[in-house]
Amino acid sequence: MPETDPSAMSDAESLQPSDTDTPEAAVATTRKRPKPGERRVQILQALASMLEQPGAERITTAALAARLEVSEAALYRHFASKAQMFEGLIDFIEESVFTLVNQIQARHPGEGLRQAAGIATVLIQFGERNPGMTRVMVGDALVFEHERLQQRMNQFFDKVEAALRQCLREATDPAGTATPTVDAQVRAALVTAFIVGRLQRFARSGFRKVPSEHLDACLARML
Repeated sequence: MPETDPSAMSDAESLQPSDTDTPEAAVATTRKRPKPGERRVQILQALASMLEQPGAERITTAALAARLEVSEAALYRHFASKAQMFEGLIDFIEESVFTLVNQIQARHPGEGLRQAAGIATVLIQFGERNPGMTRVMVGDALVFEHERLQQRMNQFFDKVEAALRQCLREATDPAGTATPTVDAQVRAALVTAFIVGRLQRFARSGFRKVPSEHLDACLARML
């Protein structure tokens, strides 16, 4: 997972062999063991990394276990299913993106257009920096997985559109109304479709067509 903060995972303490240990046991005991929660992060990082491979379709737990040099049983000690692993990635996407969205809204109160442009930029840049996550966001990586995963990503973009609608309503109607204006609804839908389209093009081009291409100019035209 490219954007995961490595500081969240501290090194495990080494176990020192006793005088009575055999050489083989000494080697085994000096290996660092993951602390609670660390192995889960490693699994998600490996899954995200595998999703970055252009042309990768369905990733099996066997392939994921081989990537981590562990058994499949070891994976299932941390996740009940592969669907839960993908849910872990979706949790990361949601937390990362909406934390930034909230920061943008707090930093630019009353500047609806600037907020909307910032939200779109955050989504595009997050996808560009995290190619594997992009395949999850646009659903390519979820085609063979549980339907609820795609529903969660649909809800994610619904929340993005709602945030844009709120920003644009404030920009077009500073006095505030009970419901968003038609103009805000249309522009929020347009910007959301643009974000999804750019991320889809990025994923389906094998990550060659960067989604941030001419981004400022495009947003200027839409906003």
